[in-house]
Order: sequence, then structure tokens, then C-alpha cells
Amino acid sequence: MNDDDARRMIALLEEIRDQQRVQLERQADALAVSREHIVRVREQADRADRLQERAEALQAKSALVIGRSRSVVGFVLATIVVLVVVLVVYVGFLILRR
Repeated sequence: MNDDDARRMIALLEEIRDQQRVQLERQADALAVSREHIVRVREQADRADRLQERAEALQAKSALVIGRSRSVVGFVLATIVVLVVVLVVYVGFLILRR
């Protein structure tokens, strides 16, 4: 191996070293981007969990309101039916009384 070959080999090794540095820098950048992405995904998952909890709370309140309104509607309909029956009986009584 002569000096010219040695210089070419050194230049080649330096080029390999420089390319490895560039590759390591790019990998570091890619890892930083990946970390940022993971942080965003976690934040979005947390937001989704909070929204889900609020939606479940709203559904529970809605179920309670619907249950109460069904009870009220049932009571009002029963009262109307009783009043109609009483009115029919009273009108029948008035008609038969003549």
C-alpha cells in the first residue's frame, strides 16, 4: 500500500465518518419529531377521555330527566283519564236526571 492509497483510504474513512454524523443528526431530528407526535397523541387521548366523561355525564342527566318526564306524563295522563271519566259520569247523571 503506497501513500496515495493511504490518502484515498483516509479520505474514504473521513467521508464515511461525516456521513454517519449526518445520519445521526437526521435520526436525532426524527426522534424529536416522533417524541412531539407522541406528546400530541397523548394530549388528544386525554382530551378524548375528558370529552367521553362529559358525554357520559350528560347521558346520565338526560336519562334522569327522561325518566322524570315519563313519570310526570304518566301522572298527567292518568289525571286526564280520571277527569274524563268523572265528566262522562256527571254528564250521564245530568242526562238521566231529566
